[in-house]
Amino acid sequence: MHLKPSERGNSRRTLVCKRRICTIGMQRTMHRKRCLYLMRSRLWFLVSLSLGAMPALAQGTASTPSIFAPESTPAHEIYGLSLFVLLITGTIFAVVAGLLAFVIVRYRARKSDEPHEPAQIYGSLQVELAWTIVPLLIVVVLFLTTARIIFAVEDAPKPESALDVTVVGHQFWWEFRYPKLGIVTANELHIPVSRRLDPEPTYLKLYSADVDHSFWVPQLAGKTDLIPNHPNEMWLDPLKTGLYLGQCAQFCGIEHAKMLIRVYVDTPRQFNEWVKNQQRPAVEDAAVADGRRIFETEACVNCHTIQGTSAHGTFGPDLTHLMSRATIAAGAADNTPENLRAWVYNPDTFKPGVMMPAMQLSKEDVDKVVVYLTTLH
Repeated sequence: MHLKPSERGNSRRTLVCKRRICTIGMQRTMHRKRCLYLMRSRLWFLVSLSLGAMPALAQGTASTPSIFAPESTPAHEIYGLSLFVLLITGTIFAVVAGLLAFVIVRYRARKSDEPHEPAQIYGSLQVELAWTIVPLLIVVVLFLTTARIIFAVEDAPKPESALDVTVVGHQFWWEFRYPKLGIVTANELHIPVSRRLDPEPTYLKLYSADVDHSFWVPQLAGKTDLIPNHPNEMWLDPLKTGLYLGQCAQFCGIEHAKMLIRVYVDTPRQFNEWVKNQQRPAVEDAAVADGRRIFETEACVNCHTIQGTSAHGTFGPDLTHLMSRATIAAGAADNTPENLRAWVYNPDTFKPGVMMPAMQLSKEDVDKVVVYLTTLH
C-alpha cells in the first residue's frame, strides 16, 4: 500500500504526537510516583524522629530541657495536665480522622455509579446540638482542670524552711540574690534538694531590670514572666540532685537566645559548702596585682562588683567568685581562661549584640586582667 506524501506527513505527525503524549504521560506517572515516594520518605523520617526523640526528652538532667522529665512538684503537675490534654485532643483527632477515612472510602466515586446530585439534607437539630454541646463540655473540662492545677501551684503554702532567692533579669543575663545569706551571683542558681517528707522548697521573687523576660526551667516549673515594675513569684522543690537547664522564654532583644539558665540542685552538704565559699571575700593575690590594678582603673568597675575592691557596679554580673561558675556569658561559653580572654577582648565573639562593650585593651593588659580574674574562686 502506497501513501501520498501528504498522508505520509500526517502519519509522521500523528506518530510524533502519540510519542509526545506517551512521554508526557510517563513523565507525569514518574513525577507522581516520585512525589509519593518523597511523601512516604518524609513521613517515615518524621515518625522515626518523633519515636527517637521521646526517649531523649525523658532522659532527665543530661538531656535537652523537657516537660517530659519532671523533677519538681510544679513540673509534675504540669506534666500530668499535659498528658490529660493530650489524651483528650488525641481522642478527638482519632475519632475525626477515623470518620473522615470511613466517609472517603465508603462513599468514594465508582465507575458503575451514575452521575447524580447527592441527597441534600438541611437542618438537623440532633447534629447541631451534638457539635455544639460536646465541644462545649470538652472546653469546660479542660478549663476547670487547668484552673485547678494553676491554683494548686500558685496557692501552695510556703513553709518556714523555704529558701528565698531574688531573681533579676537583665539584657542578657540573670542575677541571683540570696537576701538571708548575703550572696549575689549570676547565671547559675544553686538550691538544695527537697524531700517528700520534709520539703525544702525554693521561692523565687522575680524582677526585671529592663524589659520583659521569662524564667523557664521545664523540668522544675512552668514559665513565669519577669515584668518591669511588677514583681512575680514562683517556687521549686526538686526531688533529685543534678544540673537542670533553662532559658529565657520571652523575646527580650538580640541576644535573647543566649540568655540561658543553669540550676544546680545540691545535696544539703554541697549547698552548705557552696554558701560558705560564696560568703568569703574575694581572693587577694599579690602575684596578680597588675591585673587587679588594670581592672580597677578601667571602666570595668562601673558595671561589675568584686567584694573588697573599688568595683561596685551593678549593671553587669558580680565577679567576686567568678571562677566558681562553670560558664560565662550566661551559659554561652565554658568558663576557661581561653574563653575568658576572648570574652574580655571582644564580647561579640560569643554574643554579638551583648551589652558589654569591648574595652579596647591591649592584648598584654587583657592577659593580666584574665590572670587576675582566674584567681576569683
